[in-house]
Amino acid sequence: MNDGDSDDVRRQVLLWRLLGRVFDAEEQPALEAASLAVVQERGLPAALLDPGVTIDTVVQRFPELEPEFADPLAGGDRVRRTALVSKLLLNALRTGSGDVSAQRLAAWQRDAEWLRRALGACAGGAPGQGAGGRPAGGGQGEGAGDGRAATGRRRPDPGRGEGGGPGQGFDLNEDELKRILGELEGGLVSRMRLREVLADPALARQLTPSMSLVEQLLRDKHNLSGVALANAKGLIRRYVDEVAEVLRTRVEHASAGRIDRSVPPKRVFRNLDLDRTIWKNLVNYNPDDERLYVDRLFYRHTAKRSTPARMIVVVDQSGSMVDSMVNCTILASIFAGLPKVDVHLIAYDTRAIDLTPWVNDPFEVLLRTKLGGGNDGPVAMAMARPKITDPRNTVMVWISDFYEFDRSRPLLEGIKAVHGSGVKFIPVGSVNSSGQQNVEPWFRQRFKELGTPVISGHIDKLVFELKNFLG
Repeated sequence: MNDGDSDDVRRQVLLWRLLGRVFDAEEQPALEAASLAVVQERGLPAALLDPGVTIDTVVQRFPELEPEFADPLAGGDRVRRTALVSKLLLNALRTGSGDVSAQRLAAWQRDAEWLRRALGACAGGAPGQGAGGRPAGGGQGEGAGDGRAATGRRRPDPGRGEGGGPGQGFDLNEDELKRILGELEGGLVSRMRLREVLADPALARQLTPSMSLVEQLLRDKHNLSGVALANAKGLIRRYVDEVAEVLRTRVEHASAGRIDRSVPPKRVFRNLDLDRTIWKNLVNYNPDDERLYVDRLFYRHTAKRSTPARMIVVVDQSGSMVDSMVNCTILASIFAGLPKVDVHLIAYDTRAIDLTPWVNDPFEVLLRTKLGGGNDGPVAMAMARPKITDPRNTVMVWISDFYEFDRSRPLLEGIKAVHGSGVKFIPVGSVNSSGQQNVEPWFRQRFKELGTPVISGHIDKLVFELKNFLG
């Protein structure tokens, strides 16, 4: 057996051991012993095989491994690479069972962040976002210049043929990674004794705000009081502020209004269009004295739309739409802070609630929502339609999976009426970091026929549509 075949056997031992530890709580002594021999042979510490030891701890004890964990697919020793990748995957995928402490959740989040960076994918869909969709501590340039594609897919490994066996590389984009890590994190959060943790300020401070944690807090907020409620509010506000900071950069230029060409340009020097003036007067150029005689001046249009644009945001607050609920309330508050934009916010399940008075404070909006329940779109439409006073100057953003409990689907008739009146209607299947969504197929087809296809994917798509409307 040559060295290449021997290395393949060693890698297979590590990978079989990884699969066994992820899917079976029982250790396989033969695989454990063989794996230990492999890592020691490669000069690696036995801690790589212990799922109870975090990546941070390994790097602290063996700092020379930090660059290899940051880019474990680089280098020529395939067995060593397999051992490092196995550690990253094991710590992220093996979440165990039973109650989860704040310390355990925080440790898993750090391990998941190591995996995210190693795979070169941004899990929130934007640079610098962590496993749970929150901004991560790393810079925005992670993975830049190392051959990773913008989609988060790993570059081909030189010297490796296509289809070279398990563990050769990864074909996982950022959305898929975000979804997987989000589901794992959600499972950990659901197993926490959250009320006990929140009641202890020291433990509560160890919690890292994430979408999964915010969802749990919103669902349980009515059962909290005193110190626990105060800590829960603090965590929600921290998460809201972090996401708002990211989203604000996406809409910072949205305040520029559309040029109103029905208004003649103001004939002042600062509006003079010098290039156009020269171009239009070139026929008056006199070659004898080398002078351009100008008989007409041209000015730029600078008048902007003066009527406030009205934005009506309707959000389905049923349990399946919590991610959209959080992101949309934050996005609505950002647009509400722009000049000449009049934002109204409505949330609904089987009832509708007008949250417009608090639209500038997404934290207060979230505290007033009640996640769960059914999905009665016509109730929300009945509250939204009276807010339409100037249809041509109104955009209605409707965020839902459109799974109506009334199978006659009366919501569609209301949508057709609103769209027909001149309102720009934007149906949104999801507005989250990952773009994962599930829209009722019948509604998806009807919206396509109506000329208003469902927006799904990254929140940037919705921001783009709204910026176009605002001009």
